[in-house]
Amino acid sequence: MLATRLFGLVVVLGLAVGGWAGAQGAGAAGGSGNASPSPASGVRAITKPSADVIQSFVQPGRIAAVHFKEGDAVKTGQALVQQDDAAEQVLLAQLKAQSEDVTQIRASEASLAQKKVDLQKLAKAAASNAATALEVEHARLDVTIAQLSLDLARFEHEQAGRKYQEQKVRVENMLLKSPIDGYIEKIDVEVGESVNTTTEVIRVVQVDPLWIDAPVPLAQAAVLKASMTTRVELAESGKKGLLGEGRIIFVGAVADAASGTLRVKIEVPNEARRPAGEHVLVSF
Repeated sequence: MLATRLFGLVVVLGLAVGGWAGAQGAGAAGGSGNASPSPASGVRAITKPSADVIQSFVQPGRIAAVHFKEGDAVKTGQALVQQDDAAEQVLLAQLKAQSEDVTQIRASEASLAQKKVDLQKLAKAAASNAATALEVEHARLDVTIAQLSLDLARFEHEQAGRKYQEQKVRVENMLLKSPIDGYIEKIDVEVGESVNTTTEVIRVVQVDPLWIDAPVPLAQAAVLKASMTTRVELAESGKKGLLGEGRIIFVGAVADAASGTLRVKIEVPNEARRPAGEHVLVSF
């Protein structure tokens, strides 16, 4: 009777142990697929213009002309906004004339030449006792003074040239030109309005190509290099689709310790002229 009870107890314990082991095995098998999700195939980021320039004038003035309107395409060097420079142009013309005038230099050269001739004559006269040593010395001093006058005339002529160049730069600064090929994003002034040096006048952006600063996890960023290609997809609701194939143009050297990411800059063509500021998914 005792043997029968012991046998039954062993069977029950065996079944319990076997069931626990089976549950553990099933849990381990299930855990391998559900414990942690696979890493995302891309990095979320936001597009931005590859160039974004807000221009202001370097001196106060009145707006005389605005040559474009918002949304217009512009090329590098095209005139955008002009200040009234009528008075500055008059001064520029005056300084230009002064910088080109060599009358004082020619007069000083002639005076020096005459003083040298006088000195030679007096030196010959002194050799035959027809002139005193004092007269010769005075003539020599006249030559020195004439030479200094010529040097001064040349210096003043150089200064006049510098003043002309300074005014020329001042006038050029009264015209804002486009620094890039792009589009007029915003114009903050109107013709006739007076502005100062803190006034934002015009904003020019370049959206082809677009740039993307992607915060890439360190483990993934470690294998990325410049010129590698990327896939850029739209990530906003209702705007799914491929934006284009991008190219890495910069991989940061300093990580963000808080997020454990590294900044990777990507350039992507944008012939369709999609607006900057869209959410995208970048896959490497």
